[in-house]
Amino acid sequence: MPLKRYGVLRAAVIDRRIETTDTPHYQIQLRAAGVDYRAAVNVRSQQSPPDLLYLGVSRFVHPVTDKLRGLPDGFNELESRSGGAALDYIRGNLFQRDQMRPVPTSAPGPENDLGDFLDHFVRRAIGDSEARSYVFGEAWGPEQKADKIFNFRPGNGIHDVHMNQGNAGRFAGDNGVHQDGALLLHFPATDDWVAIFLAFQSQVWHTDDITGHPLPDVSRPGPTPGPSEPDHLVRIVAALVNPRGPAPEPESVTLLNASPDDLDLTGWSLIDAAGARLELSGHLPSGATLQLRTSPPLTLSNRGGALTLLNAAGLKVDGVAYTAGQASREGWTITF
Repeated sequence: MPLKRYGVLRAAVIDRRIETTDTPHYQIQLRAAGVDYRAAVNVRSQQSPPDLLYLGVSRFVHPVTDKLRGLPDGFNELESRSGGAALDYIRGNLFQRDQMRPVPTSAPGPENDLGDFLDHFVRRAIGDSEARSYVFGEAWGPEQKADKIFNFRPGNGIHDVHMNQGNAGRFAGDNGVHQDGALLLHFPATDDWVAIFLAFQSQVWHTDDITGHPLPDVSRPGPTPGPSEPDHLVRIVAALVNPRGPAPEPESVTLLNASPDDLDLTGWSLIDAAGARLELSGHLPSGATLQLRTSPPLTLSNRGGALTLLNAAGLKVDGVAYTAGQASREGWTITF
């Protein structure tokens, strides 16, 4: 079954420790409204291959950050659905999956293993009293006993700070959609957001829209698309979200065929953040672009949004997201 208490913990960062047990974690002590919490961040997989997939993004730009700004300190339970603050690595278009890289749990020298990479960003937050962490995952506690790492009482915390779908075998029960974990850090002085995404190499990247279970025959572990997978055949390269003139405005999305082959778009579709669908058709030659005029029910909201391109089999080919700030400039085309 999916995670029981999924949400995001907004808190100040107090301390951190790299745990070196047989199931090592990067441990973070957090404090929100006078209550202490511990974030247990996996840095090694119990399944082979053991090294996690990692992506750290400085100056992260995504509409989810606008939804986080108004949250109070403490654990905020989230409904696992589209349109809210819940994260989904596949459907939320948070990043391109081939940006993730496997990183060793530990290695000699500085800045060359997962603990080092996490420490690079977390130490900055410890030194900034105004900084806030937003830790997505499953909450536990409060417990009667003291925390086993930082000894505060009562024990409270959050774990599963990683992708929580596409699992097979004994972890398949954790699968769900719109319940992925991550660590975001906000530095108000510069209004800079940092996003840290983690996944296991054993997880797959095309999953059922209801259960989060791997789709048969088309998915394989790892961040890099396989030869039979559809990623990046066609890319969403631009969107005119806020045209000049009165409503209804002629909004559009531009596609690029990046593949070496001409493609038949019959049965393909473009989906917005609310799940509204625009059916596509026709041929797109290799290297050519296609400007699509959008029409209801699919809309390009000026308050920020996401666009996902699916092929005729319903598999994700590409996805992008844009913020309200990016959409605020009337007449300007957003490029991705």
